[in-house]
Amino acid sequence: MWELSDTKTTPIYQQIMEQIITYIQDGTLQPGDRLPAERKLAQYYRVNRSTVVHSLDELVSLGWVLRRQGSGTIVNEGNWGRSTIPRVDWRSLFTQETHPKEPFLERVQELLNASESLDLYSGELPLNLIPDFRFPSYTWEELLLEERKQSPLGYRPLQQVICQRVKAEQKIDISSDQVLITSGAQQAMFLLLQVMLQSGDSVAIEDPSFLYSLPIFATAGIKLYGVKMDKEGMRIDKLEQLILTKKIKLIILNPTFQNPTGSTMSTKRRNELIELSRKYQLPIVEDEVFSEMNFSENPSSLKELAPHQVIHLGSLSKIFGSSIKIGWIVADRNLIQRLSEAKQMMDFSISVFPQVIAHTALTDPLFEENQKELVLALKQRAAAFNVAAQTVAEDWQISEIDGGIYAYFTWRHQKLTRKDWEIFLREKLLIAPAFLFSNDTMAMRVNYTRLTEQTRKHFFAKLQAISKELRRS
Repeated sequence: MWELSDTKTTPIYQQIMEQIITYIQDGTLQPGDRLPAERKLAQYYRVNRSTVVHSLDELVSLGWVLRRQGSGTIVNEGNWGRSTIPRVDWRSLFTQETHPKEPFLERVQELLNASESLDLYSGELPLNLIPDFRFPSYTWEELLLEERKQSPLGYRPLQQVICQRVKAEQKIDISSDQVLITSGAQQAMFLLLQVMLQSGDSVAIEDPSFLYSLPIFATAGIKLYGVKMDKEGMRIDKLEQLILTKKIKLIILNPTFQNPTGSTMSTKRRNELIELSRKYQLPIVEDEVFSEMNFSENPSSLKELAPHQVIHLGSLSKIFGSSIKIGWIVADRNLIQRLSEAKQMMDFSISVFPQVIAHTALTDPLFEENQKELVLALKQRAAAFNVAAQTVAEDWQISEIDGGIYAYFTWRHQKLTRKDWEIFLREKLLIAPAFLFSNDTMAMRVNYTRLTEQTRKHFFAKLQAISKELRRS
């Protein structure tokens, strides 16, 4: 039972970890079972005791086993996410130094209101594409009556609509007590970090990823590790290396029309990711804020493939703009209850008013028709964008647009530096360089939906001139 393969090249301590995890998963080791003493394991594996100690320490940190004085090492009987106490240290929030500001972003913010600037940086639809709907008039008394429909999890009618949409789109039966309404997707992410992780824990994200620049991780003391992507999505071999070497506790990704690359994870890769997460009993947080902006049928969501392993995040902000800051978390009841308790403790209450607006929008008889018109308009803009992009194809590799709001440009020539990207600011073309999402300096994100026929010509003419200047530098 306690033997290692002679053919494997991975470090011995990792092989020991993998074998013990396999024994737990296949039932050879049951919850509460005691492992042999460290000295005995060292004899069985024919290694130094320090190697066994290293392996067991890693398994303890990952939550697979527990060390109890007088009882030795036993298989953990619990599950992930048991803590109910919010992890935020409010005192440190008010005393710690502010995070250094990104100079490029500061300059973008200065230029956003300039009339001659072309904003392809912002992560929202232009106003003329945001679906319209009629909002019924409410008296103050009527709003107070709607307030009574609030529960600790949110506005009940909105919860019910979300349940219906999840069932229709993802073929999952959920009830209202599995849905927590939040003030946008970022608040949802913050709550998950506070409840499921502790300061010093590690999280795996895509590389590149919009999560890279969010301050909520540093505020919570969470370490981020990027996983390289290929054309099918996050690389599973790279992820497994991180799980074993960096004590990853949570996987967070944006698998459909990913921000910033606009790519979509393949069905094959989704299944491989779920299989890996089950192997190491790691929860997955799936951010699906772009999934409704699809030009063709999307792959099955991770939540649909593994309902109990995946925590699903949704939001209306990408369709209706940031003025409707409504998001939601879909997860198992026990986790939703813990998140709700943390939300109340931190006084993250949400007014009923934006929730009523969101409910009105989602139940409007014209919503589905407006949604189809939006997708058609995006598809047309994407097609026109792809045609115009051929004018710079010698200099830039450009991602195929299948939905969402982003196109990703990768420079084909010499190594670029951060300083090179200042040319775009000088020309008042507001884009998002890759260094905002990773350590890369060779690519940029462009919100193609903000381009009209006239501004599209202007953008690509400017880009041709910039590309010529970059080649000479």
